[in-house]
Amino acid sequence: MPEASRQRADALKNRELILQVAHDALTESPDASLNSIAKRAGIGPGTLYRHFPTREALLLEVHQHGIDRLTDAVSDALAAQPPLEALRTWFITLTGYVRIKHGLGEALHSAAAKDVISASWPPVTAAVQRLLDACVEAGEVRPGIDPVDVIMLLSCLWRTPDGPEGAAQVDRLLDLAIEGFRP
Repeated sequence: MPEASRQRADALKNRELILQVAHDALTESPDASLNSIAKRAGIGPGTLYRHFPTREALLLEVHQHGIDRLTDAVSDALAAQPPLEALRTWFITLTGYVRIKHGLGEALHSAAAKDVISASWPPVTAAVQRLLDACVEAGEVRPGIDPVDVIMLLSCLWRTPDGPEGAAQVDRLLDLAIEGFRP
């Protein structure tokens, strides 16, 4: 492999590593510093700053990376589970993701952040539509349910508390919603 190609591959590998480590670190603490993220990733701060010159740049990329992973997970969920269970599992995953995003608070309120967050609606809506279509095809939910309505309805999930009591409440709320989706 030529030197330039190897360097590009290494840079891409570092970028992916930084995004994963940043996601995990920010899940644990929305206030995680860039230096702590670099240290946790086993890279120097200079490497992190070459990829993400500001905290906002990193946070926005972590957000976009999360949306990409979330929407890509629909295919895996549908391949591994019956459609209605895939819908349930995906919404539990979405709930965890939104909790992380909300934990970042003010960090995601700049004009650039609002643009990135607004741009995430179409792929998330398309993912929900795909799940609903699979459920309709399986006869598990009625046709004509609007994916935006489902997202709005299930936004209650990320307002539940963390821990076992919150997880039980998420299950109960999903049961109530899914019962309303049935034919």
